Amino acid sequence: MANHKSALKRIRSNEAKRLRNRYQHKTTRTYIKRLENTSDKSEAQELLKKVVSMIDKLAKKNIIHKNKAAHKKSQLMRHVNGL
Repeated sequence: MANHKSALKRIRSNEAKRLRNRYQHKTTRTYIKRLENTSDKSEAQELLKKVVSMIDKLAKKNIIHKNKAAHKKSQLMRHVNGL
C-alpha cells in the first residue's frame, strides 16, 4: 500500500484515467466495426470523418501508437473508397 498522500492521489487519478481511456478506446472500436460493416458509400463517408477524428484523439493522448492510428485510418479509407 502507498505510504504518501501524493501516492494515494496518484493511484486514484491513474484509475480514473485508465477507465476513461478504456471507454474511449472501446467506443472507437465500436465505431470502426460499424464503419467496416457499412455497405452504403455516402453513409460510410460520413462515418469515416467521425472515426478518423476519434482515432486521431486516441493517438494524440497516447492511448494507441501513432503508427497504429495511421495504419488504421489508411485501412478504413481504402475500405470506403472501394465501396
